[in-house]
Amino acid sequence: MTSSRTSRAASRPASRSSPSSRAAAGAASWTAFGGDLHLDLTGRRAAGTGVRAALEDALREAVQDGRLAPGTRLPSSRALGEDLGIARNTVVEAYGQLTAEGWLSSRQGSGTTVAERTTPRPARRAAHPPLDRRTARYDLAPGRPDVSLFPRTAWLSATRRALATAPHEAFDYGSPLGRIELRQALTDYLARVRGVRTDPDHLLVCAGFTQGLGLLCAALRGRRARSLAVEEYGLPPQHDVVRAAGLSTAPLPLDCSGARTELLAGRRDAAVLLTPAHQFPTGAALSAERRAAAVAWARAHDGYVIEDDYDGEFRYDRQPLGAMQALDPERVVYAGTAAKSLAPGLRLGWLALPDALVEPVARLKQQADGMSPVIDQLTLAELITSGTYDRHVRRSRLHYRRRRDHLVAALAERAPHVRVTGIAAGLHAVLQLPPGAPSEAELLARAEAAGLVFGVLGRHLAAPPPGPDTTPPASPDAAPALVVGYATPPDRLFPAAVDALCELLRGV
Repeated sequence: MTSSRTSRAASRPASRSSPSSRAAAGAASWTAFGGDLHLDLTGRRAAGTGVRAALEDALREAVQDGRLAPGTRLPSSRALGEDLGIARNTVVEAYGQLTAEGWLSSRQGSGTTVAERTTPRPARRAAHPPLDRRTARYDLAPGRPDVSLFPRTAWLSATRRALATAPHEAFDYGSPLGRIELRQALTDYLARVRGVRTDPDHLLVCAGFTQGLGLLCAALRGRRARSLAVEEYGLPPQHDVVRAAGLSTAPLPLDCSGARTELLAGRRDAAVLLTPAHQFPTGAALSAERRAAAVAWARAHDGYVIEDDYDGEFRYDRQPLGAMQALDPERVVYAGTAAKSLAPGLRLGWLALPDALVEPVARLKQQADGMSPVIDQLTLAELITSGTYDRHVRRSRLHYRRRRDHLVAALAERAPHVRVTGIAAGLHAVLQLPPGAPSEAELLARAEAAGLVFGVLGRHLAAPPPGPDTTPPASPDAAPALVVGYATPPDRLFPAAVDALCELLRGV
């Protein structure tokens, strides 16, 4: 079956296929207001329907199912007749019949358009129910930034500069590691800001941390790995990614100094996934001794540490903690992302890989999607090298600190019985409730009634692996705790969101 595009008869090249070949195909597509629509008469003709009736049926169906929206201008009878290889008069008669039925509208000098219809199209059923946070009045869910801060003007300017200077080969198929411009910019930036020791040949650009983690787990599975140690509390979607790659998750207990990495000794996990700068969701920072213990374990067992530095640039009441990767770049995989600093929708992340993992992870990236989008990579590289990215991060850090201070002050005044922790960095706080407080399930029900969305600590608990040798995670506190994000609500709603939270906690 063949299709062709047409706009005006005068613009058609002389080399186009003949009317007889198009008639044999029985199909046409045309440009209308910049879009293409395909008509297929083959099946109707094969069933014995006449040419005119087949054309009428095809056009009527296109209007009914919404492919031809009201007001869409149709091609001239001459143009459509040539594309279909049928007589112009046949098209004129079909247009006339559909106009009489009310499907089309025709005015002298204005051509033929799809008529306005009062019958609404049936609503399509959503593939997935909307998330609660999208229907709630106040969104205090953790793990997301204020996307209204995205530097649209700066991004647009950087895109223009990047496109003006990029070599032609940048838009061809390239290395699965990513564009060299971004890898070089990240090498310099990460060394300066996070203390990461790497080079462009060991950096891989990926579609956010989710893809990066999946690639790493698949590479470890290829090395006959069976399990990955994870922090006792974490992100369930990340644990799903690990298990989807064929690895089991083995929880590692936490306390106020972070993951208890000394308990890795004697275990057979292939790697351990840590959030050392700001544990998610508890907010603890991994102590120097436990960082050293994790690296020592990795060296002794031919294992790896996966360092998820998801919000390392946002710290408020302490000196910045350098990346753990600097302790041993051949045993620690550093994973960073623009999801918190810019926006999750960019889907830009990066892995600083040990030498032994570069080839297998790059090969898996090639198999997954070839490479990450080039223009976004070039734009981010331009943002970083121009200093615009640093300025944006500093402005965002001040914005989030003010949000955090507002939340902490309000809770201290109106809910002093609630202990606020994990607030030295990041975009969320943990609210430890007193003994005897309602259950997390009850608090979530109350929040829903009040139009509030927030997280609870229990939903971040990693499931222990099955088996008789399983050591259950040692929960640090049996009392319920809330995980409250303070980045997401717009400025006009943030004070009201905090008020609603304090009111909910007032009687707890």
